[in-house]
Amino acid sequence: MPPELSVAAVPRTGSLAVIQLLRPKHWIKNLFVLAPLIFSGLFTREDARLYALFGTLLFCVAASIVYIINDLADLKIDALHPVKRVTRPLASGAVTVGAARTLLVVLSVLLLAGSFVSIPLVAVLLVYIVLNLLYSTWLKRVPVVDIFCVAAGFVLRVYAGAVVIDVPLSSWMLVTTLAIALYLAAIKRRDELDVQGDVARAVLGQYTVPLLDRFALMASVCAMVFYCMFVVTTRPVLAFTIPFVLFGIFRYWFLVDRKGRGESPTDALWSDLPLGITVVLWGILCAYLLRQP
Repeated sequence: MPPELSVAAVPRTGSLAVIQLLRPKHWIKNLFVLAPLIFSGLFTREDARLYALFGTLLFCVAASIVYIINDLADLKIDALHPVKRVTRPLASGAVTVGAARTLLVVLSVLLLAGSFVSIPLVAVLLVYIVLNLLYSTWLKRVPVVDIFCVAAGFVLRVYAGAVVIDVPLSSWMLVTTLAIALYLAAIKRRDELDVQGDVARAVLGQYTVPLLDRFALMASVCAMVFYCMFVVTTRPVLAFTIPFVLFGIFRYWFLVDRKGRGESPTDALWSDLPLGITVVLWGILCAYLLRQP
């Protein structure tokens, strides 16, 4: 076993390996779907909460479909990779190709069945899947476009959260989400290039660490400006949440610079207690300040 691998990273056998194929740890990204519910103040309504929860769960289904398709497409490459051949359930042989395809069919049926609840939501999810297919086969090799494709996935999450509860999406929330996602994507590329060099991805040979640092800096500044504008123009009561957002950005950048955790924002959130507490407190404070009497 390569020294950089932990026992927890190695795929299990049987049902545990199938669950790992779905990558549930990455479902935390789909909490972005709940943003319109929180910021619209509709979280006090039971019907809105149920619809938003449904949208979040269905986005998890769509995300898992993308993960399985990518793993099937990259099976031969992953099998030769020193790390992925051990950590990926398909590449390691913990899950067979037939089982993965069967699971893909089941998830696709669940996704299409969601149209009986919300056709607009399923339409957004199909756009998300198509975008990821284009990204995996082509766009991930185009500089700058690859970063915007990753960011677009987060924007689609927020948009899905708006359509499923039938509320208009604030333009400030849209651009704020885009800026935050661009920041995370730029940091991810920067960390990959800095740690692994340009062998990790073909597109990394087109970047430099200073350039990606400038991308991340610009995106983080835009995220803060847009969030403050959103608060001032739309939700002034949220002014007390601004320090939490600032701390979150600063803390994440610290983790990237000093501890090399920028390659996976999900892992950083799960593993860093101060960052996790900040996100939870920010969410609780937003819900408290936006509650409707």
